[in-house]
Amino acid sequence: MKTVLVTGCSSGFGLETARYFLDRDWKVIATMRTPREDLLPRSEHLRVLALDVTDPDSIRRAVEAAGQIDVLVNNAGIGVLGALEGISMATAREVFETNTLGTIAMTQAVLPQFRLRRAGIVINVTSSVTLTPLPLLSVYTASKAAVNAFTESLALELQQFNVRVNLVLPGRAPSTRFGENAQARMRDSIPEAYAGLAKSVFEAWGQSTAVTQAVDVAEAVWRAANDASCPLRQTAGADT
Repeated sequence: MKTVLVTGCSSGFGLETARYFLDRDWKVIATMRTPREDLLPRSEHLRVLALDVTDPDSIRRAVEAAGQIDVLVNNAGIGVLGALEGISMATAREVFETNTLGTIAMTQAVLPQFRLRRAGIVINVTSSVTLTPLPLLSVYTASKAAVNAFTESLALELQQFNVRVNLVLPGRAPSTRFGENAQARMRDSIPEAYAGLAKSVFEAWGQSTAVTQAVDVAEAVWRAANDASCPLRQTAGADT
């Protein structure tokens, strides 16, 4: 039985991905900053671990507790929406610390076991906004585009060890808590000069019926974990 470690499992894509693999008889290590045992069905194949991908000690403890894994899914991420003029550098750093450096740090932490076993898969969840740029998302997009570039270079680096690296690029998912969780970082993020642009963007999103569901992402991650022939990049969601 194979084991997958998924980061950011408290809600949204990570929670659905953990559930998807658990339903298909994988051992699942579901990680989150504040562990909650009630989010997923009770199972002898499930472990819930504390993990903050911005904290090196937390990463070390989680990886040691996890032991041997077959697949790492870097899903943990935070969002921010706003005009660049309205986003502080502290917020920009926070976004990069989680989305970009957190992904790099988690990958670095599991690579020794993958390399020694000459087996393993890293799946990085980014965003389709890196393919079709949208206004008011410059900092978030930059953090995810960096992961795309990191992944594509790393894939070449790890071929010699039979370690595979893949990307999953979801679209907009209003049914998840991602936007809600970003609210605290969005105070004063849209200065008055950008109010008209923001209004038009929000109106367009409100009229859009094509969106991404969490299960779309889980299915794409499952394919990346189980189909060696799948492309390095996969989009996920009707709007992608």
